[in-house]
Amino acid sequence: MQAIRFLPRLLLALLVLAAPSAFSHDLEQVKQAGVLRHLGVPYAHFVANYTTPNGPQAEGFDVDLMQGFARYIGVDYQYVPTSWRTAFGQLTGIGTWLEKGELVIGPPQPIEGDVIANGVTILPWRKQLVAFSRPYFPSAVWLVARSDSQMSPIEPSGNRSQDIALVKSEMAHHTVLAMKYSCLDPDLYQLRQTQARLVFPIQERQLNEMVPAIMNKDAESTLLDVADTLIALEKWPGEIKVIGPVSEPQEMGVAFRKDAPALRHAFDQYLDSIIADGTYQALAEKHFPSVFYFFPEFFDNL
Repeated sequence: MQAIRFLPRLLLALLVLAAPSAFSHDLEQVKQAGVLRHLGVPYAHFVANYTTPNGPQAEGFDVDLMQGFARYIGVDYQYVPTSWRTAFGQLTGIGTWLEKGELVIGPPQPIEGDVIANGVTILPWRKQLVAFSRPYFPSAVWLVARSDSQMSPIEPSGNRSQDIALVKSEMAHHTVLAMKYSCLDPDLYQLRQTQARLVFPIQERQLNEMVPAIMNKDAESTLLDVADTLIALEKWPGEIKVIGPVSEPQEMGVAFRKDAPALRHAFDQYLDSIIADGTYQALAEKHFPSVFYFFPEFFDNL
């Protein structure tokens, strides 16, 4: 089946809702199946996976979160490894990805999970495909460079749009590592118009491999979101520098199929309950202790 571009939103919605169901569907069907299938892409401290004799296993903030949610609704937990390119198709049953700023619809594929949870940034094109939970983590995309780069960190102006323009002008004629199909896709931020020399991995990389790549001089700088930047600053002190923001403030959410409103509502209730009893705070401090310093207003308003 040939990929389709520029689908009207109504037609796209009908395609997503008509996608072939498999096993679990909404909350009641998940309970009947007795298992919550968590689609997760290895990323920052949200999901880290590894292979065991019993199959793929994972740990991280979102793994803890989804295991707790599974207990909350009274089912077992199953981790399903995936990639940025395939995750939404494995959730919705319709292969979809972003190509040069255009939403591309591919052939149907089996539904293999009930939720995507790995620090998924809530982006307009993704909202056409899935229904997100209430935001549960802050984010943004920054430009990060090696410390020996000629690019200089901008002086914050207090105006986010102006700061982004300054960063874009700073990256002109410099190599910038980016990643398609993720929140680091340069087409989301009109970076092809900046005269930056965009570099894409020859082989599919994980987001946490972007800084090691620029340390290896695959490029001078990289796009990086908040979670990975905080980890990288701790891991490579003095070896990298943050040039400034590439995006407006963003938020992350858990992705559900649009025809599973009861499951999504149950998660929002679960999230409210662990925020109220302090469990959420403890999980965030365990996996991202410095995020409260950078985004106090987000956590104050949870």
